[in-house]
Amino acid sequence: MNGRTDGTAGPVPTAGQEPSRPAGRPDDDAASNGTDPDFESLVQYLKEERGFDFTGYKRSSLVRRVRRRMESVGLTDFEQYHDHLLLHPGEFTALFNTILINVTGFFRDPEAWEYLARSVVPDLLARRDDQDLRLWCAGCASGAEAYSLAMVLAEAMGLAAVRERVKIYATDVDEEALAHARLATYTAKDVHAVPTHMREKYLEPVGERFTVRKELRRVVIFGRNDLVRDAPISHVDILTCRNTLMYFNAETQGQILNRFHFALKPDGLLMLGKAEMLLNHATRFRPVDLRRRIFRKVADAGRDRRFVLPPAAQQPVTDPPELTRARSAALMAMAPATLLVDVAGHLVLANRRASQLLGISTADLGRPLEDLQLALRPEGLQGRVAAVIDTQRPVHLRDVRWEVAPADPGAFDVLITPLADETSRLGAAVVFEDVTSYRQLHSELESANQHLETAYTELQSSNEELESTNQELQSTVEELETTNEELQSTNEELETMNEELQSMNDELHVTNEALREGQDEITRLSSFMASVLDSLVGAVVVVDQDLQILAWNSVAEELWGVRSDEAVGARLPDLDIGLPVDRLRQPLLHQIDVPSAGPERLELEAVNRRGRLLRVRVTVSRLATGSEPSSGAVIVMDPAG
Repeated sequence: MNGRTDGTAGPVPTAGQEPSRPAGRPDDDAASNGTDPDFESLVQYLKEERGFDFTGYKRSSLVRRVRRRMESVGLTDFEQYHDHLLLHPGEFTALFNTILINVTGFFRDPEAWEYLARSVVPDLLARRDDQDLRLWCAGCASGAEAYSLAMVLAEAMGLAAVRERVKIYATDVDEEALAHARLATYTAKDVHAVPTHMREKYLEPVGERFTVRKELRRVVIFGRNDLVRDAPISHVDILTCRNTLMYFNAETQGQILNRFHFALKPDGLLMLGKAEMLLNHATRFRPVDLRRRIFRKVADAGRDRRFVLPPAAQQPVTDPPELTRARSAALMAMAPATLLVDVAGHLVLANRRASQLLGISTADLGRPLEDLQLALRPEGLQGRVAAVIDTQRPVHLRDVRWEVAPADPGAFDVLITPLADETSRLGAAVVFEDVTSYRQLHSELESANQHLETAYTELQSSNEELESTNQELQSTVEELETTNEELQSTNEELETMNEELQSMNDELHVTNEALREGQDEITRLSSFMASVLDSLVGAVVVVDQDLQILAWNSVAEELWGVRSDEAVGARLPDLDIGLPVDRLRQPLLHQIDVPSAGPERLELEAVNRRGRLLRVRVTVSRLATGSEPSSGAVIVMDPAG
């Protein structure tokens, strides 16, 4: 939950944020394997100078984090970076900020928190009655997990009872994270996972942020604690340390778990992160709910394995012989090989299994132990038996090797216990317990544990890669959301432009309709004018200021043999017709230039299109434009006969 991915023991890299190692760097491999003296010197310097002990961390993760910071200052050599730290003390802050990644959140992995609130806490409260409760949040980062615990307990007990009975100790090695945690102020995004009813009860809005209520803040005590070096908090009912152990090597994990075992009460509970399991620590913790990573402490229990044999002197003299023989037969039939030695060191009894295993015969009974070959198997057996008789304290020898048959070595635990009654010492019993099969199973278990450890390491690596992929996907999703917003904005703009274009299109459509109507009117007027011109008896020609022909009626076509489409657009002086056009130039220009000029009449000799000579009466008048200079002239030609 705390996601304090570096844990409380010191800085560690977070999964999914470590840069890939450039190819071709042999020093990275050396550093990750703990063989690069420059890197080890740097780690030792950080431990001595700043009090952060990295020796228990996975070298591969630590190397990638340190190298990432080195690249940001333009260095590639560990020794150079060591010198850089000596010259620039401020670089420590940047380095630790790179290594100490605070990934935390309220109620992270909701299913585990729901189980804690539904089953674990009610059961704990029932067992504790009205006793005070102590909880430890190891690796609290910015405090979200510690306050989540406080909210769960407040829901179960009530806020007033929590203030009176509960103390939550939240620890970390990052002072900046602890300072943030003490402020207890979070963004709306940070508290998004807090259930609505809890948010309303335990959080107070301050502007755009949220602050944990004062009553709940007083329950949580923040402090610095290094899990590897500092003493653990004791008498703890619930200990949470989520996604922290996974960044330590197996040896350091074992040390930390020993401290956790010591910290918890006999029935205390340990809550780990989703990526962590206690595969090799079944003797310390047993799972309460393995899927949700909740474990209960296995309490230490003293075991009295003393071998007690009532001496014959203690037996009532009135015991019947049958009972005495039954007791003797039972001793002889005991599964473990058993020897009885008196206070003088003489062998007084050996059961059947001892006779078979140790090669003892009836003739050996009554002989001093030192005269028998078994006195040296195990070595010093005689001295240990004498010490047990003298001190009256049992001795346990473990894993004694004994060759039961050629090429068939066995393993035995030898237990030497004193025999005594209420008044005197009687001797000692030596019991050989065959643990060969147990040792074989233990060896196989260790081998399996090594395989599990390897698989666990690979699983942790996969977890880191998945976390990295998840962060990259989250970044991609955010980019896509930004792009989607931009596209939405662009779409809105396009819709606005489309509406404007539609409005313009409507206006153009109206304008086009008006133009079409005007064009129809012009066409109608043009047709009307053409009809008028064609209806006149004389040939009519209209020219502009440049004497370019604007109109040429059908009579002109018939008279001069030039079609209208050939004449219109051509200059009148350029036409090759039977009319002496040059004589018309001056009258035409006069009509055009002089507004007050009246029509001029001429009679000219001409040749029509059939080559006949004829006289033509020509009237030249200005094209009426009011008082302004004329924009052209009208020529009316009427053949005289």
